Amino acid sequence: MPDFLTRRDGTWHFVRRVPAEFSQYDKRGIVRQSTKIRVAKDRTGRQAFRVAERLNSELEAFWAQITGRDELVAAGHDQARHRARAMGFDYIENDQLVSASLEKIIERLDALGARDLRVDAGARAALLGTQPRPSILLSTVFTEYEDLMQDRTKKFSRNQLRVWRNSRVRVVNELVGITGDKLITELSEDDGLDYVEWWRERVLAEEVQAGSANKSMGMLSRMLKEVSIRRRVRVPEIFKGLRLHTDGAGVRKPYETDFIQNKLMAEHALDGLNEDARLILYILADTGLRPSELVNLQAKAIHLDAPIPYVDIVPEGRVLKTQDSERKIPLVGAALAAMKLRPDGFPRYRDKSSALSATLNKFLLENHLRPTKAHTVYSLRHSFKDRLIAAEAPDSLIDSLMGHSTGKPKYGDGPSLELKFKFLHSIAFTPPSRL
Repeated sequence: MPDFLTRRDGTWHFVRRVPAEFSQYDKRGIVRQSTKIRVAKDRTGRQAFRVAERLNSELEAFWAQITGRDELVAAGHDQARHRARAMGFDYIENDQLVSASLEKIIERLDALGARDLRVDAGARAALLGTQPRPSILLSTVFTEYEDLMQDRTKKFSRNQLRVWRNSRVRVVNELVGITGDKLITELSEDDGLDYVEWWRERVLAEEVQAGSANKSMGMLSRMLKEVSIRRRVRVPEIFKGLRLHTDGAGVRKPYETDFIQNKLMAEHALDGLNEDARLILYILADTGLRPSELVNLQAKAIHLDAPIPYVDIVPEGRVLKTQDSERKIPLVGAALAAMKLRPDGFPRYRDKSSALSATLNKFLLENHLRPTKAHTVYSLRHSFKDRLIAAEAPDSLIDSLMGHSTGKPKYGDGPSLELKFKFLHSIAFTPPSRL
């Protein structure tokens, strides 16, 4: 900003060259405007700086209007709201203002006159609500949303960010393919219905599960709502009440305890798997960890020499699924035996849990170790919970071991490592003898 201030005839002036990108619209070449602040009374330029900052904002908003550039229109709309608030008013859209009482309108006109701001385009736009709202195309929704979510995604691992981005880009492209690219303020309930019907046809053709459709609608709804609120544009709720009925389809089936012990833990049953994947499966069975939690363990989170060996699930280089996912899990049975062979974790699959799951599920299917297609490697986690219930473990301990969010207030430190060990030891599997 100091570059935009200069002294002229004892007064601070705002001076800025018209950027080349706007030169065809603004022929002035150089914009000069007095701040009306004498240098003698403001030798450091501090007061003049504030005036110049306002003049610069108004100038950029003007350029945005004459060129129609959305990103500058958005900035101009924000500046108009802030300017109105600084003058003691809320920013009200012009179409709403004209419907207001005559008293309210006169109050704003008087404010412009009293402050000699009738020729100030920025002040008029702020108090009379004429600053254009940003125009956001449906195809750009994810870009807008990603910008708004930076505070939440900055701690994602590279793979977490890739998955997060890809799924949201996909659903936006699906909706654009069905409705065409349009302003998000022009979306309608019919657009939502068309998208749902497109998914319904795929579900009926058994190409996808209804749960996938609902998940996609949920992602779109959250993106549109966030952009609507944060960018202050009016976007209708196009998916309200349109979820597809799932009737339990796609729910993972838990493995029976005997199947895990006598089939998955059998000698040579997993010989076709690479050793890392084989050891991971053993650990998952006796810890109930999510695959992503296990493969991202760092060496410092693996405590094999502790009185009770355990692993520490912490957000190291990535974001955990929930706040309650941060926990300590004792190592027993097959998990302890396998972890001793990998005291530094599993670098091969670090931040690659999707590749691990694909490898394990393919192997289990090809070797007849999935009783049904609903049985996946993640089913081991469901089995783990069922075994704890059968062992009559307290609900609070089960939630703590699973890393589930209960929504209840937290009191104390929760179940101790000793109590966790007691129950896990009672349900531990006997590992293959070669471990």
